[in-house]
Amino acid sequence: MQTTVITVAVITASDRGAAGEREDSSGPLIRDMLKSIGADVQYYEIVPDEKEKIKEALLAHAERVDLVLTTGGTGLSPRDVTPEATRDVIEREVPGIAEAMRLEGLKKTSRAMLSRAIAGVRGRCLIINLPGSPKAVREGLSAILDVLPHAIQKIKGDPSECAAQPD
Repeated sequence: MQTTVITVAVITASDRGAAGEREDSSGPLIRDMLKSIGADVQYYEIVPDEKEKIKEALLAHAERVDLVLTTGGTGLSPRDVTPEATRDVIEREVPGIAEAMRLEGLKKTSRAMLSRAIAGVRGRCLIINLPGSPKAVREGLSAILDVLPHAIQKIKGDPSECAAQPD
């Protein structure tokens, strides 16, 4: 059972959002959805779709929180570099998280297979890429939301057996 609050940072990767040309609706949606597991979004920022800027944000926040969720930059556009930035900072990949999100998305649209989102661990922080659209964020985050408290507990060193945990 989750006994401590999960601390979170949300990073939106968007050139237009960072320039003030588009209102971010995915970041606030993530914040709202995380309330169901009692998570506390302590940091929120919008960065341009630039690998180095995304890496800087990931590195800064991974030192401060239990969970970093990114939104945007996971597609096939030349400016979509969030997975590359994430891969540069994680120490261990957790492929099942991204697979679960894509599987859920495929139930709605075949385009979900085009997501290049990844997830992994840096230190004691879980980092997960979510798509950029609110609809895809809702679908992807819904698919993994219930496992996040357990994942964070394990990353922090919880010695309990995974098989003893409820599904």
